[in-house]
Amino acid sequence: MSTVEEKVKAPKDYEELIRVVHDRYEQMSKSYQKIALYLTQNPNDVAVRSVNAIAESSGVHASSFVRFGQALGYEGFKDLQTLFQKRLSTAAPGFEARVKALETELGARTDRSEFGLMRDLVVRDIASLQEMLTAIPPEDLAEAVNLLEKADVIYLIGQLRSAPVVELLRYILTMLGKRCTLLDPGGGLATHMARVIRPQDVLFAVSFRFYANEVVNVVEEVASRGVPIVAISDSTLSPLAKSARVLFAVPEHEYTFSRSLAAPMCLAQALTVALAARLQNNGIDPRIPIVTGQ
Repeated sequence: MSTVEEKVKAPKDYEELIRVVHDRYEQMSKSYQKIALYLTQNPNDVAVRSVNAIAESSGVHASSFVRFGQALGYEGFKDLQTLFQKRLSTAAPGFEARVKALETELGARTDRSEFGLMRDLVVRDIASLQEMLTAIPPEDLAEAVNLLEKADVIYLIGQLRSAPVVELLRYILTMLGKRCTLLDPGGGLATHMARVIRPQDVLFAVSFRFYANEVVNVVEEVASRGVPIVAISDSTLSPLAKSARVLFAVPEHEYTFSRSLAAPMCLAQALTVALAARLQNNGIDPRIPIVTGQ
């Protein structure tokens, strides 16, 4: 999808629009891919904000949003935005709306102290966690736990900012007695270690923008051999999406020098608690053993 396209039939509703964006994403220009990511991660904000405000938040010029809409068959961005507005009538509040509601409830920040900075982070993390509750389909959680429960070995891969998430998974899975192996990038062996993964195993991958090349390459190679993949990423347009049996898209909101891991860490722990309930046949009060409790 280049910046100049022939006239095409415009998607008639939000769901069709998202399918079209996913289908064409790989052929889009870099600026159009950036727009696509913003639209899919912030649908409620797209519905209520002006194109200039959206452009400022996304870092893409407003005129590019207009051309993006035209490339999809609309007269301009306003027509595309109408689909997001119709969706909003039945959608849960977006991230920014949640943040504003929390700030109103807790009182707006008035100080610039260290505690004030922490308070801002806490408010936004609460909003991210609330958003995750409405965005993740329950059936995806159930399928992921099914895969983890049946897996002979669970392989884990995540680098850079994703590393803490897979380290948490490795700890809890080990304590639950599940065989798991971390594809450690140390020594450049992760790719070679991945070659022994079999279809009866599971690869659990975690990666956020800007996606670690080794993680993406391992995921694609392993998926080509029929190995089921569970992934946590930041968007349904993530390079992990096309290979994952189950993809959990946890949007990242750029509100500080470092994007928070509160939501993906919570999701990782939720998956392992659900797995513990299966393994222990205890859906009421599953327990995860700890090293210090031995």
